[in-house]
Amino acid sequence: MKTFSISNPSGELITYQDKKRYLWLLSIVMPAVPLLGILVFLQTGLEWTLGLPILIIYLAIPLLDSIIGSDNDNPPEEIVPQLEADTYYRYLTYATIPMHIIVLIAAAYLVGTNDLSWWAIALVAIVAGGYSGFSINTAHELGHKQTTVEQWLAKVCMAVLGYGHFCIDHNRGHHVAVATPEDPASSRMGESIYAFALREIPGNLKRGWRLEQTRLQKQGKNTFSIHNEILQSYFLTLILQGPLVFVFGWIMLPFLAIHNGWAWFQLTSANYVEHYGLLREKKDNGRYERCQPRHSWNANYILSNIMLFNLERHSDHHTNPIRRYQSLRNFPDIPEMPNGYFGMYLMAYIPSLWFLIMDKRLLSLAHINGDLSKVNIDPKKKEAIYARYG
Repeated sequence: MKTFSISNPSGELITYQDKKRYLWLLSIVMPAVPLLGILVFLQTGLEWTLGLPILIIYLAIPLLDSIIGSDNDNPPEEIVPQLEADTYYRYLTYATIPMHIIVLIAAAYLVGTNDLSWWAIALVAIVAGGYSGFSINTAHELGHKQTTVEQWLAKVCMAVLGYGHFCIDHNRGHHVAVATPEDPASSRMGESIYAFALREIPGNLKRGWRLEQTRLQKQGKNTFSIHNEILQSYFLTLILQGPLVFVFGWIMLPFLAIHNGWAWFQLTSANYVEHYGLLREKKDNGRYERCQPRHSWNANYILSNIMLFNLERHSDHHTNPIRRYQSLRNFPDIPEMPNGYFGMYLMAYIPSLWFLIMDKRLLSLAHINGDLSKVNIDPKKKEAIYARYG
């Protein structure tokens, strides 16, 4: 296993080995899991087996997260420059991209060349769309980086699910307004994930388009031109998904609609669990305090973090957004989720269960300590929340 080393100013040798170095390879395998369901179906002819990847993502992984546990260790800061310069980690993100595309094409081929029931077609679309959520995660890692190659690859990732405005809105919108009432991508206490989706999905699109339009206008360029980075990604979607309709016929239209919509909902799910109820303080000058680790829900579960390029170490990501996944850190006394993302998604899909567990956890955070004025509350639920907890 590779050892990183450096001498500090006092001459002491600091060494570090990433114990998860080769486990990160799972991040390439995970997006391809829908192929397992397809292979089992082709062997058995049983349509319900197409849903096996759903059981893996929502049951097996949360259970394994609980069994395997967390990794709270951080790489030494002196080693981080070497760790981030190691291209092995970067190539892993690149290698996931073909997987996202292969799964979409394989799922489309299955639907287009087999006489499946309507519910099996929907099931294939949901499974493929759910795992295309990993494409968003890859784009999230790449899109924050400052190299042209990585930024373009992020657009390719988002083209898989037709969500081309993500990088613009996320980097220039969400990261600026995170954990404030103004951010459509920050969920509020008392807000169900379904109500959040109705605010977040159109809100992100409108904000992303507005930000890109403003950028182009400042440069004296036409909004509807090749310079529009959102349109660039949408064009890639047309190149990728258009031939599927041409080759496999009109059945692709409902298939792609379900696939894309459910993939979008995976981003909604992530946004929902990442900042639920957390609020940055507004200063006397009307500006919000700088984003701190306490403004994101964090998780250190080994398995799901390996699969998600350390996305669950979200507190450090929002504090240091260009930091690469292999060097993201854990912090003491920050909001901690009781399971990894996939377990939290499942919990969020049952709002009563989510509120039962997370509202108390939110109010018990050290920096909130039951003070509702320090919580981002859904205005529609404010009266009821104050009556219950105030």
